[in-house]
Amino acid sequence: MVCSGVQSQRGHPRSRKFRSFVFVSCAGGNKDARRRSDRMNNRRDFITLLGGAAAWPLAAGAQRQERVRRVAALIAWTESDPGYRSWFNIFVQRLSQLGWADGQNVQIDQRWANGEVDRMQSFAKELVELQPDVIFGCTTPVTAALHRETNTVPIVFALVGDPVGEGFVASLARPGGNVTGFINVEAGMVSKLLQLLKEIAPPIKRAAIMFNPDTAPGGGDYYQGSFEAAARTLTVEPVTLRVRNDGEIDTAITSLGHQQAGLVLMPDAFIAAHLPAIISSADRNNVPAIFDLPQYAQSGGLVSYGADNTDMLRRAAGYVDRILRGEKPADLPVQVPTKYELVINLKTARALGLEVPPTLLARADQVIE
Repeated sequence: MVCSGVQSQRGHPRSRKFRSFVFVSCAGGNKDARRRSDRMNNRRDFITLLGGAAAWPLAAGAQRQERVRRVAALIAWTESDPGYRSWFNIFVQRLSQLGWADGQNVQIDQRWANGEVDRMQSFAKELVELQPDVIFGCTTPVTAALHRETNTVPIVFALVGDPVGEGFVASLARPGGNVTGFINVEAGMVSKLLQLLKEIAPPIKRAAIMFNPDTAPGGGDYYQGSFEAAARTLTVEPVTLRVRNDGEIDTAITSLGHQQAGLVLMPDAFIAAHLPAIISSADRNNVPAIFDLPQYAQSGGLVSYGADNTDMLRRAAGYVDRILRGEKPADLPVQVPTKYELVINLKTARALGLEVPPTLLARADQVIE
């Protein structure tokens, strides 16, 4: 072994003082030092690996423990109706786009009430008992049923007429409780519907407004004043028709037949769920009618005009997302429509002997031949 060293000029090489200042370099010693260094490095690597391995179960456990959120949905209409089903699908798709995939990080429990108040009430109780993180409700009677069941679970509504009058929120700007959402129609909308009906059917002398007092906003009073004021302006006689089933619907529409009368269908969950019966009776009795949902004209009714409800449902999904991420309904203002749709069924107009003005056709978003 060859060694070289530097020694202090003071003291003996074996003294404590000297040894503290000696540097020795040995060719054979370098190999021993490298072996010791390698052992130390290997030991550090092993400890690091061991520490990382100990952390893996913690990270995996955190991922396993991530809670699947729960969204309940109560829909007023009939699930088998493709139009209403597509609306709900739009809501679910928008939630997915916002990061909430049904069956993965969120569970969506849905119930369909078929326009029946009793089902709305029983389903509302059932869904609240599931203790969801947020409930989505469509229409006024659905929101009323949910609101009666809970004042703590967040509720986001869509397609509601008068949330302040119904007691759902304190004001549109500051809801103040566990409920917020999106209005689809204001009281003045019925006057617009009557104006359009008079424009497309000028001969009418009487105009009826039809609704179910059990499901219409304010029992029907919410729209009544605006409707009667518009009737006076247009010099037509206002008529009120209250219905609760298909038989009453047919009797009411039959009473308008051959009287130069038109029909305004009040925005109402019951009316929406009974459109086939209404269209059939209006056709048999030669009664021109208007509704706010596009499905009405698309399914054979004369004309429809109202808010773009698919847009409202997309926006409602945005509120559900914000609540799931920690925001409070009390801090989310109630929103109003920003888009409207006019749909005219020319085939039905011809069957009724009506000639639709070209100016009205030019304004239409959809014309059905």
